[in-house]
Amino acid sequence: MDWLERVAKLRRWTGNGVRAPHKPLLLLYALGGYQRDADGELRYSAVEEELKLLLEEYGPSHSTTPAYPFHHLVSDGVWEVRTDQGPGSPGTRVGVLRSSGAAGRLAPELRAALRKEPALLGRLARVLLDFHFPPSLHTDLCEAVGFDLDLADTEGVTGALPGGRERAARRQRDRRMRELVLTAYEFQCAFCGYDGMLGTSAVGLEAAHVRWWSFEGPDEVDNGLCLCSLHHKLFDKGVLGLGEGHRVLVSRRFVGRGEASRQQVLALAGRPVIGPQQGVLPVADRHRKWHAEQVFHGEPRESASPPSAV
Repeated sequence: MDWLERVAKLRRWTGNGVRAPHKPLLLLYALGGYQRDADGELRYSAVEEELKLLLEEYGPSHSTTPAYPFHHLVSDGVWEVRTDQGPGSPGTRVGVLRSSGAAGRLAPELRAALRKEPALLGRLARVLLDFHFPPSLHTDLCEAVGFDLDLADTEGVTGALPGGRERAARRQRDRRMRELVLTAYEFQCAFCGYDGMLGTSAVGLEAAHVRWWSFEGPDEVDNGLCLCSLHHKLFDKGVLGLGEGHRVLVSRRFVGRGEASRQQVLALAGRPVIGPQQGVLPVADRHRKWHAEQVFHGEPRESASPPSAV
C-alpha cells in the first residue's frame, strides 16, 4: 500500500481553492502522538481543546469542531476510533464522543508500516505540510502538534503521487521567484519599508506568496510581496492581509499591548503597500481575494491614521 499516496489523497471538501485543513491537522497531530508513544491513543475528551486551538490558529477563519475530522478521518483508512463499547466511531456529536470514551489513533496497517519503515513518518509529515501550509508556518505547526522534524527521517518524497490537479510535492518551485519579487519591490518590505542588507545581500526579506503555492498559487510577481520575516509570518497566519486599493489589513483579533506591537503591527492598518516599482504588476485581485477569504482572520481594524495619497 502506498501510504504517501493515501495521505496525499485525503478526502476533504474543496472547491475554488477553499482551505479545509481539518483532516491534515488531525493526522499531523496524530503523527506527533505516534512519535512520542507508538502505542498510545488520543482520547477525544483529552485532546478536544488542543485540536480546537489548532483549527482556530491554522484553519480558515470560520469556526468548526474537531469532532468532524475525528470521525470522518476513519474513511481515509489512516485512522481508527474506538469507544468504551468497542471499535467504531460513534459519529460527529461532540457529547457522544466525550461520553463514549472515544479515542483515536493511526490505523493498525499504518502503524505496522511505520514500525517496518521508520523513515516513512517524516515523509508523511512532509506531504501534509507541503500540501496544506506555506513553509513559513511549518516549524511553528510542528511545534504546536508536538512533532519533531529533527528526529524524523525527512528525506524527499519518492514514488508516484496521485494525478488530478498538480500537487505541491510534484511541482517545482521557481527559484527565481525570490529575486524577481524582491527586485520588483526594490528590496524593502512592502508593509513596513524594512530594507536591511548584509554587505550586498538582503537579510530578513522574503518573497511571500499571496495565494499559497500549495493551493495553486503561481510563482509570479503578481502573486508575490516582498515582506520582512515578521510580516511574512503574520501575513501567512492571517494577522495581516491585503485590502482593496492595496492597503494593509490588520485583523481585529490581533491584540498587541506593547509599543513594539503597536508600531510594527497595529500602525499598519490602512497603510498603502510600498511598491512595486513602476512598470511591474501589483498583486492580482484574484490572489488578493483568495488570501482575504481563506487566510485573513476576522474583520479588519479601522485605519490607524487617515489614508494618504499613494
